[in-house]
Amino acid sequence: MTMPKSCKVLEPAGRNQTLQTCVYCDPVWNAIQAEALAESEYDSALRPWLEETVLQHRRLEESLGYILGEKLFPSEPTMLQQELVAAISAEPAIRVAILEDLRAIRSQDPATSSYLTPFLLFKGFLALEAYRLAHSLWKNERSMFARRIQSRISEVFGVDIHPAACIGHGVFIDHATGVVIGESAVVGNGVIMLHGVTLGGTGKESGNRHPKVGDGVLIGAGAQLLGNIHIGDRAKIGAGSTVVTNVPGGATVIGIAAREVHRKSVSGTPKPLVAVGHLSRSASAPSPVIQ
Repeated sequence: MTMPKSCKVLEPAGRNQTLQTCVYCDPVWNAIQAEALAESEYDSALRPWLEETVLQHRRLEESLGYILGEKLFPSEPTMLQQELVAAISAEPAIRVAILEDLRAIRSQDPATSSYLTPFLLFKGFLALEAYRLAHSLWKNERSMFARRIQSRISEVFGVDIHPAACIGHGVFIDHATGVVIGESAVVGNGVIMLHGVTLGGTGKESGNRHPKVGDGVLIGAGAQLLGNIHIGDRAKIGAGSTVVTNVPGGATVIGIAAREVHRKSVSGTPKPLVAVGHLSRSASAPSPVIQ
């Protein structure tokens, strides 16, 4: 995709401040800034915080890096900002994944009506994006720094994702507390998982020992997926289930040990951002600000 050489700056009526819109004219980042400006004008008590975290920044990665830095390393908050900007400059796919994660939350969570709220406050989103930076560091043989970020993610957000794990885009970790994703785990695109989910080992294996989760899978709260097993595209794992064997694409499994109770035909390319279970909002529902 060819990026435009310049971007029209969004200048809201009734205010002298000019929003620092992304040079790539990204509608999600523009929406985040517009939503932040609207909130700051509605509630003046929030204005300094929104200025600091969103409105003063020109690019999404600068803002997100600052937010993560403040939460994970408050004594040196600009460190992660600099690292995330550098990582995205070297690997633009990270930025694409972040945007897709935001779109997934906005389209799949009935309780979310904006991009700003998850961007600032959802610990599942923040933990996932901090993991993306740690994963980039891990791939570039900066394993100690990656481990340091992993440790802080666990301490601050209650989410433990090994930096070597491979996670696709458009992923939504809802509520997030207690989620554990092991070293050799693979998570596909458009996966939704709730709190208390474990993608772990059985304790009897070494090496490639964690689950491989396909695209568009829903994993209910408290589900335990253990061992080097494969979860097919668009499968559903019931809350509280323990899964130790492969699950076919389109299957619904529940229980301890999980058993199949239903299966839908899976054909063609999976559409990861489909409505599943209680997450029923249309994936095409736009932000009111973008409209």
